[in-house]
Amino acid sequence: MALVFAVREINKDLHLLPNITLDMEIYDNHQIEMKISITSLMLLSTRGQLVPGYKCDRQDPLLSVIGGDNPKSSRRMASIFNLFKVPQLGVGFEFTQGDRRLYPSFFRINPNEFAQYEGLVQLLLYFQWNWVGLVAPDDDDGEHFISSILPMLKEKEICLAFTEKYTFNFNALTKWKTLYLIKTLSSAEIIILFGDFHVIANVLTALYFHEYLKKKPFLKVWIFTSHWKVNEIGPHPILKDIKRFHGALHFRDRTADVPEFSHFLLSLDPLNPQGDTFLPLWWESVFDCKFPQIPRNGNVQGKQCTGMENLRNVPTYVFETGMTGESYNIHNAAYAVAHALHAMDGSGGRPTKLRLGNRISNVQSWQILPYLRKVQFNNSAGDEISFSENGLGSGGYDLLNWVLLPNRSFVPVKVGQIDPGAPPGQDFTINSDAIIWATKKVPFARCGTKRCQAGERRRVPEGELVCCYQCDPCPEGAISSQTDAASCDPCPEDQYPNMEKDHCIAKKLHFLSYQETLGYTLTSLTLSLSMITLAVLAIFCQHHDTPIVKANNRNLTYLLLVTLLLCFLCSFLFIGQPGKLTCLFRQTAFAILFSLAVSSVLAKTVMVVLAFMATKPGNRTKKLLGKPLTNSIVLACPLVQAVLCATWLVTSPPFPNMDFHSLVGETILECNEGSATMFYTVLAYLGFLALMSFTVAFLARKLPDSFNEAKFITFSMLVFCSVWISFLPTYLSTKGKSMVAVEIFSILASGAGLLACIFFPKCYIILLKPNLNCRENIMRHKNL
Repeated sequence: MALVFAVREINKDLHLLPNITLDMEIYDNHQIEMKISITSLMLLSTRGQLVPGYKCDRQDPLLSVIGGDNPKSSRRMASIFNLFKVPQLGVGFEFTQGDRRLYPSFFRINPNEFAQYEGLVQLLLYFQWNWVGLVAPDDDDGEHFISSILPMLKEKEICLAFTEKYTFNFNALTKWKTLYLIKTLSSAEIIILFGDFHVIANVLTALYFHEYLKKKPFLKVWIFTSHWKVNEIGPHPILKDIKRFHGALHFRDRTADVPEFSHFLLSLDPLNPQGDTFLPLWWESVFDCKFPQIPRNGNVQGKQCTGMENLRNVPTYVFETGMTGESYNIHNAAYAVAHALHAMDGSGGRPTKLRLGNRISNVQSWQILPYLRKVQFNNSAGDEISFSENGLGSGGYDLLNWVLLPNRSFVPVKVGQIDPGAPPGQDFTINSDAIIWATKKVPFARCGTKRCQAGERRRVPEGELVCCYQCDPCPEGAISSQTDAASCDPCPEDQYPNMEKDHCIAKKLHFLSYQETLGYTLTSLTLSLSMITLAVLAIFCQHHDTPIVKANNRNLTYLLLVTLLLCFLCSFLFIGQPGKLTCLFRQTAFAILFSLAVSSVLAKTVMVVLAFMATKPGNRTKKLLGKPLTNSIVLACPLVQAVLCATWLVTSPPFPNMDFHSLVGETILECNEGSATMFYTVLAYLGFLALMSFTVAFLARKLPDSFNEAKFITFSMLVFCSVWISFLPTYLSTKGKSMVAVEIFSILASGAGLLACIFFPKCYIILLKPNLNCRENIMRHKNL
């Protein structure tokens, strides 16, 4: 009827083909291969004889053929019509680009099936279904569908619970085969059904047996491809059968609203069929009545048809008054031929055709091909239709939801569409809220018992399919922000996972700051020791002429006190956010200052030893006493340390560094020492000086003298060495601010040990025992 309607509309159009009337012949091939071939040959032959290419008794040329209505019949027809280059517009079948030369005159009128397969996969992904069943016929079409869809499903990690290929035959559908089919179908919640009426009919038979045996409906979600037409099942028992597909999703060729077509269908009159021999027979089938004027063998029994029956009362699943996708394709195909003829007429090719009234003669069908390959027009529904070398260049699919309404009617509801020409991401649209499910809710069609949530990753057990995965938490330092993530992504170095491991958060900066308790405590301790050192220095300066100050080499004493003050103050280089300058100078400043302090202590100790030896008769060490020796020790020893530090700064200087891995959730801002070898070399040299001072002081601790300072130096160096010996293992076992705090504490503790052991006894005498700070007392001790 769509073809009849299109031809009538074209003939009414005074601008498209003026003075030309298109005619048509309709044949039913009954889906029988021999019938398809015979009918095709008849169209190319003289009436009554199958002699292709000879049409002696025909005045009108065969301009084109529209059909077949499935890939199999289209291919068989194309193998004949392409020999004679007759344009054929039919349902597409697959062939490679290289095989195009075998079918030069075939044009596909339905949308590209690959777009339907992509939409099918997107539908499964939209509802997160990865465990589905597949039923297809065991023929070339079924094999092609399976071979096309399987790689697409595999790419998206969608598994098939089963793949059933059947040679559908009612006579061969035994009870055992039916039970086996039902058992197979039961293993999946979603079943993709590819095929035509014969496939659906056999599945319906199996479902009938299931309901008969189990006394309950078979509730699954069915997905039909565009190859199935619901009104092919049959007119009267259809509701009882099709209700089993309540909630099914059906891909169907896209259609558009052509209002005139509905008026045309509703105006059909079986009493005046106007040459349509099918109409009265169809009318009888739909309304279950008989026309008495149709000759039959025997008497007419049953209800008689009046011809006044209302087509509006016919259910949609039996007869759709709107233009279906298949009808829309045929409508566009007829108009494509008309527009090709129109283009041919306007191209100036009049010698190839002659007009005889309203007929066309001397027009060969092959002459239409170049115009048909580039035809483009807007149809009556407002859609732009274009053909290319392969056929329809536009077109998509509608996604329908078959719904059984309370009034026992069964209607298709459009819930989505596939538009291959739309931008990526917009080519598949769906309104999931409008879908009515047979299972009352969206089914959980997955192999696993649960989905992996954010913070988890999939793990496929050995021997299982990829979609039958288990969920494992993300490892440390990694996250997954999506459901069913195949792997976890590591966080950037400056971020770390939250507790749920579903997103990364910025790490806190970790360094010893003045604002925190530890930094505040060390700062207070540093200032306190610095103030004490200044106080001791002030005391010694105020009493610089007293014997006890003079007896202990005032210059070395002042130098040691100033050096200790600077050692305490260099702790501030370790507190606060590390910078380039602080990293560059803090270790070298500490090393050189402490070398100077220990050198001063060593010089004081050597002076004590030499002073005692000078008291012995005949000993020439007295010549060594004085500023030259002390200056040499004080300058030479720190100079060696300074050379080491300079070498360190030149070859591999310390630099600010960010440690992202040592502490969880924190980024350590630290000073990388550059060369660990140079760092430990500097410490080793400082330890060597301290050991020398301790050794000399220990050996001189019992020397009789007026005020033997060696005893106090021995204690001070013992404290100094103990602090720095315990420093190394503690320093190496800590990270971040704790490591810095250990070094600061070692600086303060070792400096405090020198200050307390060497200077506190003297301050005690100066301040609290001034009677002991006199020449007579020192001389008395000396005589003793």
